[in-house]
Amino acid sequence: MTGKVRVEVEGRSLTLTNLGKVLYPDAVFTKAEVIDYYTRTAPVLLPHLRGRPLTVKRYPDGVDGQFFFEKNAPGHTPDWVRTVTLPAPGSSKGREKIDFAVVDDLATLVYYANLAALELHVPMWRVSEEGVPLPPDTLVFDLDPGAPATIVECCEVALLLREALDEDGYEGSPKTSGIKGMQLYVPWDSDEDASAYARALARRLEHRHAFVTSVMAKRERPGKVFIDWSQNNPAKTTVAPYSLRAGSAPAVSTPLSWEEVDACTSPEQLVFTARDVLDRVQRHGDLFRASTA
Repeated sequence: MTGKVRVEVEGRSLTLTNLGKVLYPDAVFTKAEVIDYYTRTAPVLLPHLRGRPLTVKRYPDGVDGQFFFEKNAPGHTPDWVRTVTLPAPGSSKGREKIDFAVVDDLATLVYYANLAALELHVPMWRVSEEGVPLPPDTLVFDLDPGAPATIVECCEVALLLREALDEDGYEGSPKTSGIKGMQLYVPWDSDEDASAYARALARRLEHRHAFVTSVMAKRERPGKVFIDWSQNNPAKTTVAPYSLRAGSAPAVSTPLSWEEVDACTSPEQLVFTARDVLDRVQRHGDLFRASTA
């Protein structure tokens, strides 16, 4: 199917295009299947997107083609898509401000899926109804394994973080990155600086465990798990729970149970495709429901 299809989504009129285009050639996974995946996961995905300025990674010719990051809402964005104008310090395109889209509803999610926005990235903070940035409501630790370390070692570090967070009175929820690492999210309503706390905790574990590093330099990371605390910088974004990733397969950044983290002995155990995640959501609901919703 290569033509245009007019659809109505929750009262919004949309034109879907090139539905038969294969966006994941190795898996023969089409744009129609991308739209279907995002539509069916919307009940668990949207709570983690609502109120958060969106950055997307678009692959108009599929994962083997050229891609680009997009923060500014496209010029053809429908007027019913919510946008917020925010400062853009250090913008690579020299903009002083950017008009970010905010995915508050299914129609907006489908609109972006139709643009081949495979990856959805959001910050750890939301905007108010008036479009004013609010303090962070989530703390994130991004766990990145340096070869030969894998997600198995990331799981070990996640368990260490869980224990340390518990000592401090916090509770986290794990998810895969959908590539090789994982993230740990913590609901945050403290007056303490989130980034400073994350950095201090990462350093605490670095001093206790030889296979942990809080240092970004590549030379420090072989065989270790890098706890990237800097993702809590307000200017940074992290891939959203349930977002697709642009690899050879339509893998997903997938929420996990702590039992799965504890039981992980092989990287293959924690690789989940779009179809796997649809099954998991049907069985478990949103494993992240208490973390960022």
